[in-house]
Amino acid sequence: MKKIFPIITILILLSLLGLIFFQILWLKSSLESQEQKFHEHLTMAIYDVSQKLSEEKGNLMPLIKKNRPLFPSEKLQMEFFAPTIMQRFTRDEIKQIIRKVFDKQSLQKVPFEFSISSFSIVGEELVSENFYRMQKDTNNIQKVIALESPSASNSEGISQEEVLTILIPHAKSYIWQSMTWFITGSVLFTIIIMCAFFFTVRALIKQKKLSEIKSDFINNMTHEFKTPLATISLAVDALKNDKVSGNKEKMDYFTGIIKEENKRMNKQVETILQAALLDKQEVQLNLKALHAHELINSALNNIHLQVEEKQGMLETHLGAAKDLLMVDEVHFTNLVSNLLDNAVKYSKENLKIILSTSSAGNQFKIKIEDNGIGMNKETVSRIFEKFYRAHTGNLHNVKGFGLGLSYVKTMVDAHHGSIKAESTPGKGTIFHLSFPLAK
Repeated sequence: MKKIFPIITILILLSLLGLIFFQILWLKSSLESQEQKFHEHLTMAIYDVSQKLSEEKGNLMPLIKKNRPLFPSEKLQMEFFAPTIMQRFTRDEIKQIIRKVFDKQSLQKVPFEFSISSFSIVGEELVSENFYRMQKDTNNIQKVIALESPSASNSEGISQEEVLTILIPHAKSYIWQSMTWFITGSVLFTIIIMCAFFFTVRALIKQKKLSEIKSDFINNMTHEFKTPLATISLAVDALKNDKVSGNKEKMDYFTGIIKEENKRMNKQVETILQAALLDKQEVQLNLKALHAHELINSALNNIHLQVEEKQGMLETHLGAAKDLLMVDEVHFTNLVSNLLDNAVKYSKENLKIILSTSSAGNQFKIKIEDNGIGMNKETVSRIFEKFYRAHTGNLHNVKGFGLGLSYVKTMVDAHHGSIKAESTPGKGTIFHLSFPLAK
């Protein structure tokens, strides 16, 4: 597992980076393709506009009616002074023609500005409102095409050439907008892949930690059962001895050892089974209105002998004015006992445990403080996890399955309370518990 995990992580990371890289290349290629397509549509559109503007619409002789013969002077004027496009169309008419052509060429929402300049008549020009202002922007696209009045297309006429300029303001922004769905989808799926990668790695790390915890649990369980089994085996062998079998006192002594070790093994089995029940949420609480101080004193009596054995000190300050709680007598006593037992297990020389209570508002508070080996921040954040046990360095005399604090947290939550741990390595640990008072 130690070798496979980094390999899997590296492979997934390389795959993710590869997908992002090719995604960027695909987007870049799509953008270039879209830009080329836009230029093609725009070129076709401006050509169609030039064709439409060059079509004969009329002339500058509105007073001359159709089907009337032209006077020589009028005919001469029509031949030599053909009307320009600027004279035949108004600015709004040109704008409408361009818009219709743009719509036909799939450029419906594209804004534009235009100008028509004449080379024959200096200074004659027709421009849209924002043409010159828009020319300053470097993101614009400009297309230019020459126009020629059809009335002066013969060899004898004077050709009055004009130039049509169409300006597309912020063209690049429009191209980007046309790819909004592609970009959004690409970014969205890239984020999904990144999240999947993150959760996969996190799950692998979690599985790795669970595997380590499982191994520790199996090792601890083996040692916990090995000691009483070895003791029972020795006691049974002693009972087979003729000298022991004939001595009632020795018989009682060795049978007592077997009974105690059997009880110890039963207690360990019960702890594991209880953890399984907590996992399935099958533990039923028998809630009653009880005084917390009485239950705490019961837990203190159970731990008193262990403290004396270590020549430690146990101080109690039961100062809560109100201590009536809706609790399960057995489980509440057990959770307090587990915290006190933990303080004794991870103690140093000159053990000192201080248990105090207080009440604030509708909350009953318990504070359990010790001067043991303490814990670092990582351990404090994980102490309530099942099977997790703090690393004690070269200290190997701390026994257990890592289920005690997990059980405490579960029971506190079941009683609608809260628990918080504070610890400093080498200085000790403080547990703060809070429970709602009975109404």
